[in-house]
Amino acid sequence: MPVQRLNHAVLYVRDVKRSVQFYADALGFAPIDGMAELRGAAFLRAGGSTNDHDLGLFEVGAGALASPAGRGAVGLYHLAWEVDTLDELERIEGVLSELGALAGATDHGTTKALYAKDPDGLEFEVSWLVPAELLTQDILDSRSTLAPLDLVKDKQRFGGQTRGGVGVSTPVSA
Repeated sequence: MPVQRLNHAVLYVRDVKRSVQFYADALGFAPIDGMAELRGAAFLRAGGSTNDHDLGLFEVGAGALASPAGRGAVGLYHLAWEVDTLDELERIEGVLSELGALAGATDHGTTKALYAKDPDGLEFEVSWLVPAELLTQDILDSRSTLAPLDLVKDKQRFGGQTRGGVGVSTPVSA
């Protein structure tokens, strides 16, 4: 049986309390009762998740160096979390902007994405995937190009409350 999807992520952070607060404010992650901030670690769950935990945070201290990944060293570039609707993506865009964390917004054709950085400079993505039944050839053809995200236009085309695709949006086979 092949791998189905990412179950959780674990990040090294400088200050676990600061990171718990950031991920709660930015994305609605909540510490798990009985597992919060145990010996410099915290385990959090996303609002709509049934996982044991979706995010683990391990404190390494204020003196920790920034990750050199992508600047001459291998390493993880970013994690991506999906939201159900374009309205939710728009709401999160506002929250990330208020927190000074928003780093970019891109239309990947099949994926509408926000990029942000946490307090330690670790990048993450929040995305909405075009549902398979709404994919058209123009959307599929645009996957190889990057365009600025236009949530107003996308909400007009797809609807603000349309549930996004799960995983990778691919056309439904006949």
